[in-house]
Amino acid sequence: MIELLDYGFMRNALVASLLIGACAPLVGIFLVQRRLSLIGDGIGHVALAGVAVGLLTGTSPVWTALLTAAAAAVVIELTRARGRTGGDVALALMFYGGIAAGVVLIGRSPQGTSANLTSYLFGSITATTADDLIAFTVLTVLVVAVTVALRPWLFAVAQDEEYARASGLPVLGLNVALSVLTAVTVVVSMRVVGLLLVSALMIIPNAAAQQVSRSFAGAMQLAVLLGIIASVGGVATSFYAETPSGGTIVLLALALYLVAQVGARWRPASRHGTRAERHTHEHGPGCGHEAIPHGDHVDYLHDGHRHAPHDDHYDEHAEDHRHEPEHERGRVR
Repeated sequence: MIELLDYGFMRNALVASLLIGACAPLVGIFLVQRRLSLIGDGIGHVALAGVAVGLLTGTSPVWTALLTAAAAAVVIELTRARGRTGGDVALALMFYGGIAAGVVLIGRSPQGTSANLTSYLFGSITATTADDLIAFTVLTVLVVAVTVALRPWLFAVAQDEEYARASGLPVLGLNVALSVLTAVTVVVSMRVVGLLLVSALMIIPNAAAQQVSRSFAGAMQLAVLLGIIASVGGVATSFYAETPSGGTIVLLALALYLVAQVGARWRPASRHGTRAERHTHEHGPGCGHEAIPHGDHVDYLHDGHRHAPHDDHYDEHAEDHRHEPEHERGRVR
C-alpha cells in the first residue's frame, strides 16, 4: 500500500476517492428516501455534455460540467414540480439528450479521443489532476456543509412532502437544493468513478447501511463509512489489478452490500425479545409530531405510539408514563 503514495497521480486519486466516498452517500440517502435513486444517472448524462463543452472550448471540463449539471438539476426539478410532463419522462429526456449531446460534442473537440471519453464515462485513476483536486475539495466541503445544515428539512421533505408543505417548509426550494447538491456530487465523482457509475456510489452504501442501522442518523453515518471504504479500497484495488477505477469501486460497494444483507439476516432480535421494526421518521424538534415531556426526556406521539430517541434507536414508551420501554427499535427502510 505504501508504494501507492510514490505516484503523484495515485495520491490525487486516493484523496479524490476519499472526498467522493464522504459526500456521495451523504446526498444519496435523501434520494433513496424520495425514491429518486436514478436521478444521479440522469444528471451524470447531462454533465457529459458539459464536459464536452469544456473540451470543445478549451476551458476546464470540471466547471463547465458543474454549470451544465446544476442547470439541468434545476430544470428537471421545476419540470417535475410544475410541468405537465411526468417526472419519469423528464428524467428520460435528460438521460438521452445529455448523453447524445455529450458524445456528439466530444467527437467534434480536438481532444475527443475514445480514451478521453472512456475516462469520463467510467473513471480513471490517472485522470485527476492537481487542479481538479483543488476544485473537488472546495466542492466537497460545500456539499457536506450545506447537506448537514439542511438535513432536518431535507429529511422532512423526503419523508412526507405534502405534510412538509402544509407545515410551511419551502418544499420546492429544498428539492431544488437537493438536486443541485446531487449535480455537484456527480461532478466531484466523475474523474474517479465515472459519470455512468457515480449514482451507484450514492445509492449502494445507503442500501447497505439501511440493512443494519436502526435510525436515519445511524444509517447516514454508516453509509458514509461504507462509501469511503468502497471508493478508497476500489482505487487501491484498481491500481494493482489494472482495472477501471469506477467499475472496481462499484463492485466493492456491491460486495459490502451483500455482507450487510447477510449480517442483517443473522442479526438476533433485541434483548427484550421484541423484533426490531422499521422506523423511517427521525424525531426531534420540528419533526411535526406532538412532543410530550416524560421524566428527564421527551416522547414524540407518532401513529398512536410514544417514541423516545435513545442513542441510535427509538424506545416505545407506554401511555401510562411508566419508564419501561418496550424497545421497539426503529430503523430506516
